[in-house]
Amino acid sequence: MPADPSPRTAPSPPSPSSPPSPQNRGSGTSAVEVRRSSRRRRTVSAYREGDRTIVLIPARMSEAEEQRWVGVMLDKLAAQESKRMLGDTELAARAEWLSGQYLGGRARPASVRWVTNQNTRWGSCTPAEGSIRLSHRLKGMPEYVVDYVLVHELAHLLVPGHGRRFWELLESYPRTERARGYLEGVVAAGRLPHLPGGETEPGAEAEPG
Repeated sequence: MPADPSPRTAPSPPSPSSPPSPQNRGSGTSAVEVRRSSRRRRTVSAYREGDRTIVLIPARMSEAEEQRWVGVMLDKLAAQESKRMLGDTELAARAEWLSGQYLGGRARPASVRWVTNQNTRWGSCTPAEGSIRLSHRLKGMPEYVVDYVLVHELAHLLVPGHGRRFWELLESYPRTERARGYLEGVVAAGRLPHLPGGETEPGAEAEPG
């Protein structure tokens, strides 16, 4: 579908610098180009193009709607890439980097892995063993959400409970509130009688209400 000329370029949401990893490609470091189309009536779609992320939106959208949907589509793309690329080895490497970035490298897990038997928790930690386990349900979620759960469990290696000292550690991760809100939304959506589907590889597509 052809797009209208004069595309708008918008900055991506800020994210901390991180070591090269399959999961990190295009997840916040590339430019975002918004293209408005008068022929596009309802759907919003996005895809990677080199070092840019292209977001296609209807021409009628307001600036506020544009900003919101850019964020939604970046999350969708990040979720797809996380689901395809992050295995146990990459997960452990990510945890090590996050510990150094936000916890001064003090949290040193002996093992970090995905598990399929955690359906009521996003992650768990056994400080005595130094083991961290993340629910496989996180694999389809944006990178910053997975990072938050990792930092959460890493913090438990230093502070077992959920007291004031624990939450002070979590304050070092800049997307804590956003990630918590995302997870709360997932839980709330799970209670709905019907969830609309719709992601198209290799990009993402959604239909605003």
